[in-house]
Amino acid sequence: MDDQRNRDAAPDLDILGDQVTLHPSGYVVPPERPGDGDKERNLVANMARFRSHPLEFLREVSLHVSGTGWRAYDHFIGQPIFYPGFSENMTAAVLSTPILQKRITELALKRIEIEEKEGLLNKNDPGYEGKRNTRKGVLEHNLQELAEKMTGDMICKMESRPFIRGAYYMCTQLLTRAYHQEIGIHVSSEEVLRIRSVAEEAERKKQSIIFLPCHRSHVDYVSLQIICYRLGLALPTVVAGDNLNFPVVGSFLQHAGAMWIRRSFGNDVLYTTLVQSYIDTLLQGGFNFECFIEGGRSRTGKLLPPKFGILSFILDSILSGRVEDAIICPVSTQYDKVIETEGYVTELLGMPKKKENLADFLSASSVLSLKLGRVDVRFHEPWSLRGFIQEQQSRTTGIPKELDMKSINDVATRQKLLRTMGYKVLSDINAVSVVMPTALIGTVLLTLRGRGVGKAELIRRVEWLCARVKSKGGRVAHFGNAPTSVVIERGLEVLGKDLVGTVEGLPEPTFFAVDRFQLSFYRNMTIHLFITEALVSAAMYSKVKRGGGPANQRITYTELRDQVLFLSQLFRGEFIYPTEGLATNLDNTLHAFEKDKIVDLHRDENGNITAIDLSNEERAAGRENFDFYCFLIWPFIESFWLGAVSLMGFTPPLNYTGDGWLDAKKCQDASQLLGKTLYHQGDLSYFEAVNKETLKNAWTRFEEESLLLVSKSRVTTSNAKPLPLAQLAPEWMPKRDPVIGIVPEGRLWDFTEKIALSRREGKNRRDGATVSSRVLRLTDMLGQRLFVEGGQEVGEEREGGSRRRQRKVALGARAHL
Repeated sequence: MDDQRNRDAAPDLDILGDQVTLHPSGYVVPPERPGDGDKERNLVANMARFRSHPLEFLREVSLHVSGTGWRAYDHFIGQPIFYPGFSENMTAAVLSTPILQKRITELALKRIEIEEKEGLLNKNDPGYEGKRNTRKGVLEHNLQELAEKMTGDMICKMESRPFIRGAYYMCTQLLTRAYHQEIGIHVSSEEVLRIRSVAEEAERKKQSIIFLPCHRSHVDYVSLQIICYRLGLALPTVVAGDNLNFPVVGSFLQHAGAMWIRRSFGNDVLYTTLVQSYIDTLLQGGFNFECFIEGGRSRTGKLLPPKFGILSFILDSILSGRVEDAIICPVSTQYDKVIETEGYVTELLGMPKKKENLADFLSASSVLSLKLGRVDVRFHEPWSLRGFIQEQQSRTTGIPKELDMKSINDVATRQKLLRTMGYKVLSDINAVSVVMPTALIGTVLLTLRGRGVGKAELIRRVEWLCARVKSKGGRVAHFGNAPTSVVIERGLEVLGKDLVGTVEGLPEPTFFAVDRFQLSFYRNMTIHLFITEALVSAAMYSKVKRGGGPANQRITYTELRDQVLFLSQLFRGEFIYPTEGLATNLDNTLHAFEKDKIVDLHRDENGNITAIDLSNEERAAGRENFDFYCFLIWPFIESFWLGAVSLMGFTPPLNYTGDGWLDAKKCQDASQLLGKTLYHQGDLSYFEAVNKETLKNAWTRFEEESLLLVSKSRVTTSNAKPLPLAQLAPEWMPKRDPVIGIVPEGRLWDFTEKIALSRREGKNRRDGATVSSRVLRLTDMLGQRLFVEGGQEVGEEREGGSRRRQRKVALGARAHL
């Protein structure tokens, strides 16, 4: 049995300081060594500390400074990146690209046309041609200088090998002190051997490996660079937002591989072309490249929808023929504990994001005394971007794969290709992600009824969840010979008393969630594995919540399919679904539920499913498995229900004379305030349902389906940015009664009630009409305040009206909610 398990698990590697350790069957508790006592053995043994072992510490520093052995980083796999003049050569190559020179000429000519219209250049002047050419030369020179300055600010400057050796040593010291457990940075030896083999082939063909990791922490930048350095791969150039480019730290990161880009390009065509030129230059030279597929860090714990900005540049490099090919490598980085989660909670509750600065960066050293567990990094099997494009062409057109890449000129085709690529990368990341012990504990604690859970029950449910994760093709962090109880103890230690509390003085240790909002970050790390089960369970709950006998809770296959379809459409921007399609996913889930004795399926004479019941076994077990799946998705259902309810408040008052447009940010703030009120009054079950990111996703979904109209006004804020405006679509507008206010009926109310069918039944929800009147009263109160305080009469100044009409026409062919 053990031999079989060892064959099933790929060998894993620990990367800790100077040592890479192979674990043939995953993580095995290291043997005791004299003098170790209760210390973290591998960490202390491999990373000497000045206070305890000053001579060993100095020896390690001297080895890194002198570049002894692997520390020299002389024979990495990839293109040369460390030599004097690297930055100057890269700048010259970027500035000389044909697309940039063409753009500079175009901009100069456009400026000349403006000057001609303004009379600054007279076409009737005898010396017009000479003056025009002189002016064109001056404009091109100025644009060239501007492009050179922007390039210097943007590009990474990996010029000094001694600097990189020192940076590696310092970052490893910091990381292995924060992420303390014996594993340190954990990778799969099988994946490492594969990526090294791919890197050797890419070096031979002078092709770039494009690492596309998920993004949960600033530590993401560090961990992948450390792995590449320690395993002898050329360090990638890392796309980073210029919000991190502050004094001292910005320069350090730029010399360690960071490429600074603006958070928004706006209409700056020169800057946009410059970014494309730099990416072209990197990919043409075969330099490794890294950008985060989600753009910013996920504040919720689950993958965010892909951001297509940098991906579009990469895709254009290939489609244009300027770059022959590049290798895509999706990367999953998982943590026992993410340093920033406490800050994420404050942001999700509506506090403005604090700008990064040096003082906060230095104060972050306090976290190094914490025990944050370990880091697991997994590499998906790399794939050819050119091969992916050709496969998609062949799939959609039937044209052979040898089709010329330049033939794709249709904008819609490119957008579809880009979207498919983005979601494929997310799917690949999910496929190799490892579920950490803290995620297991957080998921169990937030999917059980009751205030707390005993230790024995916690162990049982964690083992059950491990089995479910593996049955879904997921990966659980290797425990090896460590018993589940030990793993749980370590996980609880990492989470800390601020997240998980212990009730003292009881016959059995009993644990409870202290900060459910922050703990939901770790629960959300597992939801992608069970999204179809969660959707089906939530749809069944529309009947199960009725109570009574089994016959009263039975749901027909048609009713179940319709509600699953509705929820799937509702959350299609929130989750990544299996690619087999709704009908197949539904049937696969029902058959799996039947096999696990969660449901009984009723069939007709042809074997088709006609109705679904909870099984007697599941009822006897207290619905613990069925409830588990419901608990996973209920907070998201609550959040989207809250978003839909808040739309009711955007119904203009009877005496309102404006055009109905409101400040979109104030509307979102009002939605969040409504949610906090409903939670504290008992009409909302989950406080995490008021988080800003999920509500924003709900708003985006409502806009896509034309419930909500969003535009930009010429009225600007103090920082000269367009002011987003929002308005409830007229066809979704509820009626207003002079006495009762907003009437709980109509298209929007029916839509809200359809979401509510799958909401968790709470103590205050059985009074039906009272709930609707109370919720609508609060919604109307907050809505009227918006019209009084924030309504803006910007009808004739509003931009984008025609754009919205075109958008509605384009959306007409899509499946509506």
